[in-house]
Amino acid sequence: MKTETATRLLAIDNLRVLLTALVVAHHVAVTYGNIPIWYYTEPAADPSGVALDLLVVFNQAFFMGFFFLISGFFTPGSHDRKGGRAFVRDRLVRLGVPLLGFVLLLRPLLTIGEHGMPFWKWYIVSWDPGPMWFVEVLIVFALIYAWWRRAGRSGGQAAGAPSLKGVVLFTLGLAAVTVLWRIPVPQGTYVPVLGLPTPYFLPQYAAMFAAGVVAFRRGWFEALPRRAARAGFAATGVASLVLLPVSSLTTGLVASAAMALWESVVAVGMIVGLTVLFRERFAGQGVRGRFLSEHAYAVYVIHPLVLVAVAWAVRGLHAAAVVKFALVLAVSLPLCWALAYAVRSLPGARRIL
Repeated sequence: MKTETATRLLAIDNLRVLLTALVVAHHVAVTYGNIPIWYYTEPAADPSGVALDLLVVFNQAFFMGFFFLISGFFTPGSHDRKGGRAFVRDRLVRLGVPLLGFVLLLRPLLTIGEHGMPFWKWYIVSWDPGPMWFVEVLIVFALIYAWWRRAGRSGGQAAGAPSLKGVVLFTLGLAAVTVLWRIPVPQGTYVPVLGLPTPYFLPQYAAMFAAGVVAFRRGWFEALPRRAARAGFAATGVASLVLLPVSSLTTGLVASAAMALWESVVAVGMIVGLTVLFRERFAGQGVRGRFLSEHAYAVYVIHPLVLVAVAWAVRGLHAAAVVKFALVLAVSLPLCWALAYAVRSLPGARRIL
């Protein structure tokens, strides 16, 4: 049992490293693509920017939902070990302190020189969690889970892999709820108070967090068959070939439904595929893997500072968008982990990062 648990945790830790690296790549792609929603951007002046936009759209379809699923997966066990009050206190410290640290300290550094008003006034009106919106939402989900457990519910202990029918129904249900949600909250909506860049993905985030909770209780990580990886990746490919053209060539409800279904299939397909792949082939960890895993959360918190600094440093370089993307990503990834190591070396930092 101890060996199985260690294997499970190492595989999931390795997945978190991959997802963290994808977050860094995502924001570098935003920097040099045509979706200007980052602290520093250089909109693409050549066709290669379209490739970066496609990377952003594809990543967005699944990677934050995957983060929420993994967070949901670890939530029941943490609550079981610590009890309700200690669980809530731990979540508020582990999530709330980095959130406040980012908003109060890092955020001003990322936008130095961009405000046309007195610094103190700009500091107040520009309150925004940036990429830490994920932590903000996760706090809400954790509190809802604690309330749910306080009401006497645990989610059951039934074991066994989810059926194909269940997976299909979950995917279709998620797509349907997403379409309905996007009537009042259409794509592109931004919530200025909470700083959520993608509130139109909230149904996916909530559904994946809940799926993670259920997956832990029912042993889905161990029970998913190997063939599920191929099926998940195949579904992602087929959906992309069929649904993306429909979404781009139509308008209104048809386009919205096609996009919501594509996102849902990609989210489920990629999550299932990568989960089984890592369980089967990347369930071990050496010294380097352990280092990357231990510092992944800190990388998520501090990576905007590294990306903006590196992008500013090479702003005078004239090259295709995809070339600058590759250069900045190659430089930023090791710098992110190096800075994360330095930050976590500070007294008391490892307790929250």
